Amino acid sequence: MFNGANMQQLMKQARAMQEQMERDKQELEESEVTGTAGGGAVSVKINGRREALEVKIKPEVVSGDDVEMLEDLVMAAVNDANAQIDEIAERLSPKLPGGMNIPF
Repeated sequence: MFNGANMQQLMKQARAMQEQMERDKQELEESEVTGTAGGGAVSVKINGRREALEVKIKPEVVSGDDVEMLEDLVMAAVNDANAQIDEIAERLSPKLPGGMNIPF
């Protein structure tokens, strides 16, 4: 079924694909995105490893009377940032025949 030359070519392609996956994984991990909520009142910056790097809250949304709203805004900003990382991962994830993604 496979002769020596075909097998060598197949192995070469597999190595190239693995190297590309490693580069893509590194690019994803080094990515930084900022999720926002409340029209920018709350922002959360995360990296591709989903580690929080920065949280910013505008003073006008800090109120002892409505802590629940602030909590909701922080949660929404985190979810927004995670959705952006998901989009980057989807773009970088190689596709197998049939459309199946290879996870990092």
